[in-house]
Amino acid sequence: MGSLLGDEDIQLKQVSGSKQDLGNGLYTLLGNDADDQDFVYMYDTNGVLRGEIPIIGYRSHRMLMQNKILYMSVSTHRMAAINHLGMIEHIYNLGNYIVHHDYQFDQDGNLILLATNEEKNSVEDCIIKLDVDSEEVSELLDLEDLFKSYKESTDHKEGSKWDWMHINTLQYLSDDSVILSSRETSSIIKINDVSTNPSIDYIIGNEDFWKDTDYTKYLYTKEGDFLTSGGQHTVTYMEDDALESGQYYLYMFDNNFGYSKTRKDYDWTVNDGIQTSITEGTTSYYYQYLVDENEGTYTLVNSFEVPFSAYVSSAQNLGNHIVVDSGIAGLLSIYDTDGNLEQQFSIKKNDRFIYRIYYYDYKGYYFS
Repeated sequence: MGSLLGDEDIQLKQVSGSKQDLGNGLYTLLGNDADDQDFVYMYDTNGVLRGEIPIIGYRSHRMLMQNKILYMSVSTHRMAAINHLGMIEHIYNLGNYIVHHDYQFDQDGNLILLATNEEKNSVEDCIIKLDVDSEEVSELLDLEDLFKSYKESTDHKEGSKWDWMHINTLQYLSDDSVILSSRETSSIIKINDVSTNPSIDYIIGNEDFWKDTDYTKYLYTKEGDFLTSGGQHTVTYMEDDALESGQYYLYMFDNNFGYSKTRKDYDWTVNDGIQTSITEGTTSYYYQYLVDENEGTYTLVNSFEVPFSAYVSSAQNLGNHIVVDSGIAGLLSIYDTDGNLEQQFSIKKNDRFIYRIYYYDYKGYYFS
């Protein structure tokens, strides 16, 4: 690597297992927050540092690549476009919006982002569009428009951030629908026609949490005996040719943590097995649901225990391997699809957690 700008680990400490062959690619650490300079770090499958990208601040949430250009967030209000030689080709300013947690391309190659509108009294509840050619920023959805009565029922202390939904994951589908993960409600929400006429398609969440609201009619039915996810992160849409039309998988890092700052009336302990303490919790999970839109159901088809993390964290299904970041524990773990631990690294944290880790092949960007 040569000289470094940061003080990150050059060699991650391997605490279990042996090297896994994931093909050409790099473990990309997105968010090891520091008081000073922030970076994106890249490690190979041996846990050796291969790159550091300094950013203005906050964190990058995901690396997106198209036409040999990499798009990433570099501060609360800015996205960068970087060519494959490392040259910054463009900086986009989001104006009065703060990018929050996630973004994806739409069918036209523009960016769809989770955001906070600084002109509002609530946070982390909007979806915006960034036109990468014109630089125009437009608001596609304020979740208050669809969940107004629910928002009004939540607790809010005047002068504090009203974090009533806290969307942490965005999956944009080709039919202009989006799948969202809401940490505050421990729910997965699908919205149709997000760019034109947004409407609620369904909610996957604890029925007990949503009872006595105007939204019970949107709840999908749980098929089987399992605990619905709690505070989940990085919910990811996955198709399978073996499934029927209208069926697909959603996999996630199930933090298995029940807490809602804005719903003090709800007792999470009624969900037997869910963790309710950040410091004393013991178990999070990799979860994979089979969602059937024809029947309006969801079924747990794969799960296994992973190191506990009440907040943040990520899971990435690569087919034969599943990459898991237990953020608060500072552990990068690689499993097979049966949940057998294949390899594990510990990571030095600058502060509280490692936000997310994705394994990118960087094909057509760094690698051929």
